[in-house]
Amino acid sequence: MLSPHELATLMLVRSAPDQIDTTRIELDTLLDYRLISIEPRAGGWHRPMLTPAGMHMLEAAARLERHHDGDALTTEDDNPL
Repeated sequence: MLSPHELATLMLVRSAPDQIDTTRIELDTLLDYRLISIEPRAGGWHRPMLTPAGMHMLEAAARLERHHDGDALTTEDDNPL
């Protein structure tokens, strides 16, 4: 299971991979779980990239969030007050 920091880092890799500090400790865990890979770039620079497993993880998290929001809306709509 990912920590909130690891999940947030995974989201950052998806949305802004060029802006992530590649020394972040959370990247090690994401690499261990094969949710990201580190691609070498020119000049010795490295860029984190989502793997297919990382993309699936974020898609699953989005589905859970939509499901959770849907439950909250249903509960509020059913409340007569």
